[in-house]
Amino acid sequence: MKFIHRLGYYLGGFAIGLVILAFFLNGKDASCDYTPNARTTKFLAKLPKTYSESSEQFLIDKEIDSITLNNLIRFGDVDFKNSNTKGEPCKTYYIDSKLKEELIRLHIENCDEKAKILKMESILD
Repeated sequence: MKFIHRLGYYLGGFAIGLVILAFFLNGKDASCDYTPNARTTKFLAKLPKTYSESSEQFLIDKEIDSITLNNLIRFGDVDFKNSNTKGEPCKTYYIDSKLKEELIRLHIENCDEKAKILKMESILD
């Protein structure tokens, strides 16, 4: 069998496989979050949140709603150097994120499937 025929069979089978794969994965929440930063921010964004008094005041002052807060967490950068990822019973994370060209640092405590926003502050570049 000529090479061009083998290539045609291969590409045909590959195309059929892609169609079947797209059919099975259509509508599913499949994602590829393999980096530690992506896994941590995705997990923290999905948790129910409570707020300290200072973080509630910051949210009110900056007019930040819950969707914007989840986006700040989800698309932020975790500062693993300053975070306590081995803490018992609670892990604490520092997340740096941007809101309207302003850098914001979030201090989040993760305890028992609940995230508590301990502190939010604007930081300079």
